[in-house]
Amino acid sequence: MQRDRRQAGYDYVKQVSDSQNFLTDKKLIHRIIRLADLQKGDTVLEIGTGKGHLTEELCRRAGRVCSVEIDERLMENAKRRLSKHANVELVLGDFMKYRLLEKGAYRVFANIPFFLTTQIVEKLAQGTNPPTDMWLVMEKGAAKRFMGLPKENKKSLEIKVRWDMKMVYHFRREDFHPKPAVDTVLVHFARKAVPDLDGREYWAFQKFIERAMKYGMTGKDGMFTKRQVSAALKAAGLYHAHEDGVTLYIQWLCLFRYDQKRKRR
Repeated sequence: MQRDRRQAGYDYVKQVSDSQNFLTDKKLIHRIIRLADLQKGDTVLEIGTGKGHLTEELCRRAGRVCSVEIDERLMENAKRRLSKHANVELVLGDFMKYRLLEKGAYRVFANIPFFLTTQIVEKLAQGTNPPTDMWLVMEKGAAKRFMGLPKENKKSLEIKVRWDMKMVYHFRREDFHPKPAVDTVLVHFARKAVPDLDGREYWAFQKFIERAMKYGMTGKDGMFTKRQVSAALKAAGLYHAHEDGVTLYIQWLCLFRYDQKRKRR
């Protein structure tokens, strides 16, 4: 049993390592990090030190950098590369078990392993002390799902309550080593100063999304009549829907608030 657990641990580390595609071109690294406008007063968390190329530039621009790497071999190489930088803390371990800062502001800039994209974003976005913003290199398909493109989904609706998202850079596959089999982008997640919903409302919104996606907004088993949807959106100054039938986040939020108001009557 112990051998099986040890082997499972080795396999997991290998899976994380194998899913990393490294950025090593200095000009490209400078270009994407400049987008974040890091300051000497910033604390930056990096997920996946890798070979240390990205980490090194973060150290030059930020006041403090904490970088987490699961692969011991990569960590040893990064330690040698970053030995001249006094403002970096290198942590050997699994980011999914890493304890985020419990207080104080920090930012995230990372080229994350693709197979852990959802888990990493959820951990950062839903923590008790989330970062002020996140700059994440990720697979383009995953980025589109988080952004609700071409259609909103449960994850995109939940994350938009607290975060604004934008693809800010499109990479070439040749920018990475090894070259990934998918298109890759840099996504900026900016935390809203005030969430669109408070804690209790957020829980109710999650339940609302689940019901709407299971039964539909309108229709035989839907939550509303077409007239109710039209009236609610019109009262909020919103269109009913686009021609292709897509319902935007702001429309979901409007119908949720209409539903909550209806329940309080």
